[in-house]
Amino acid sequence: MTKRSRTPWGRLPAAVVTLAVAAPLAACGSQASTSTSSGGGARITVLRSTGAIFEPLYIAQQQGYFKDAGLDVSVKAGAPDTSQNAPSVLNGEAQFAMTDGSGFLKGAAKKLPIRMVSGLVSSTAKGARTEGLLVKKGSPIKRFADLEGKTVGLPALGGNVHFVAEYLVEKDGGDPSKVKFVALPVTSLNDAVSTGKIDAAYTFGAFYAAGQATGLRSMGNGMNELPGIPQGVLFSSQKYLSANAATAKKFIDAIAKALTYANEHPDAVKTIDKKYTQLPADYIDKSSIAHYDKNINTTLVRTMITKMNEYGLLTSAPKDDALYWNQAPTVTSSS
Repeated sequence: MTKRSRTPWGRLPAAVVTLAVAAPLAACGSQASTSTSSGGGARITVLRSTGAIFEPLYIAQQQGYFKDAGLDVSVKAGAPDTSQNAPSVLNGEAQFAMTDGSGFLKGAAKKLPIRMVSGLVSSTAKGARTEGLLVKKGSPIKRFADLEGKTVGLPALGGNVHFVAEYLVEKDGGDPSKVKFVALPVTSLNDAVSTGKIDAAYTFGAFYAAGQATGLRSMGNGMNELPGIPQGVLFSSQKYLSANAATAKKFIDAIAKALTYANEHPDAVKTIDKKYTQLPADYIDKSSIAHYDKNINTTLVRTMITKMNEYGLLTSAPKDDALYWNQAPTVTSSS
C-alpha cells in the first residue's frame, strides 16, 4: 500500500503542532542532573496519563519500591493527550512521562531527543478485553468497514486507538480515510455514543467496561489483532538518561516490581482507579484490569511506524536508534 498524500497536520490537534515548535526551545533548557530531597533520595517527577494504565506508578509508591531504591518520586497528571508531555520532560519539569506507543512515535518522528525506557501495558490475548470500539446496541455498524462515512470518537487524535481504528478498518477492506475521527474527553465518549452525537467510540480501561455496562456493544478484537502493540510506555529525555543512567535504572526496576504486583493484585489496581478516575465504583469493581508488561516489542513498534506512516499519522519513519534507551527492556517477535 502506498503512503497517502493526506497532510498529517490536518488530522492532528493544534497542540501537537505546538509540541514540534516548543520542544526545541524546551530542549535548550533541559535539566540533566537529578536533585535530591531532604531525605537524600533522588527527586523524580513522572507525568501520568489522565485516563488509565498509570496504576503501577502509584503502586510503586504505596509498596515502597521507589523509597527502597533511594528515589523520591512525585506522580502528577500530565496532558490529556499524553504526546504533549514531551516538552515537560525536555525542559526538566519532569524526568519521566507516560504515553502510548503512537504518542511517543509522534515525538520521535519530529526528531525530539526522547527515548522509551519501559513498557507498562502491551496488547495481549491474555485475559479479558480492556479496550475496543463501542456502538449503540441497535447500530447498523456491524463491522469495521461499516465505519466509512461515520464519525468515531477517540480520546486523542494520532494516538494508539486512532492507529488501531484505522488499521482495523483497512484490514476489514474499508478505507480509513473515509472515516471522520474526532477527539473527545475520555469521560465523555460513552455518552456521546449513547446520545447519537457520534456513531462509535474507541475507548479503554474502566471506561470501556462502563460503556458495555450501560448497554453499548463492543466490536471486533481491538488491539488483540496486533498482540504486542505498546499501549502504555514510559519515556525520558536522552540528555537526562545520559547524565543519570544509574538513577533511571533504579526507577525502571522499581516500576518492574510494581507491574508484577499489579498483575497479582487486581484489587489494588481498582482501588487506585476509584481514587483517580471519575467512574463509579461499581463499574470499576466489575471491570477487568490490563495485563501489565515491562517489555517493549520492537517488532510491533516497527509495524506501527510503517502503518502510521501510510495513514499520514507520522511525519517520518524514525529509526530504532532514535526510539529506545540502551537499558530499556526490549524484545522482538515474529508477529
